Amino acid sequence: MKKPLTQITFDFGVPAAVPIPEPVSVVEEPVLQMAEAANEIEEITASSVKETTVQQVAGTGKRGRKSLKDIALSADLINVPEDEELFKKQYYSIGEVAVMFRENQSLIRYWETEFDILQPRKNRKGDRFFRPVDIKNLVMIYDLLRRRKFTIEGAKDYLKKNKRAEERFAAIQSLQKIKGFMLEMKVNL
Repeated sequence: MKKPLTQITFDFGVPAAVPIPEPVSVVEEPVLQMAEAANEIEEITASSVKETTVQQVAGTGKRGRKSLKDIALSADLINVPEDEELFKKQYYSIGEVAVMFRENQSLIRYWETEFDILQPRKNRKGDRFFRPVDIKNLVMIYDLLRRRKFTIEGAKDYLKKNKRAEERFAAIQSLQKIKGFMLEMKVNL
């Protein structure tokens, strides 16, 4: 049961003319039962939701930066479609790209300013439109920064020194897909 609310008064040497009434409990039993039922419903619906959102990974209602633990957990949760599906459209808006990577649009704009290989098209209004090639480059940058824990300067140096970084990254991704397929077959046996 919650403690009853009390009123705080300050004594400045002047006598109080009005006596302070006793605290009254505002919350009644039926209201408490309704609140408990609402909490149970929220827990049931939260457990039944399968799709993880950015707020669930980062914790509900947190402001500021995510912790390194939360970033590591969400590093494998990017939702970039396969090449066949990706290349069906010529351009993707920054909002669509932000949803794919589960990051803020401001972070993607920042990465655009930091990395020369990202060059989205802009219309007269200034809206950014990413080509599928830009999204592939973003996947590589995301992998360097989030999964492999490079700093931005380290990722820039890596991309400059390793001209075949894109080929290596593609080979690593294909090997990871084969590994996942083999592990799935092993489980099914």
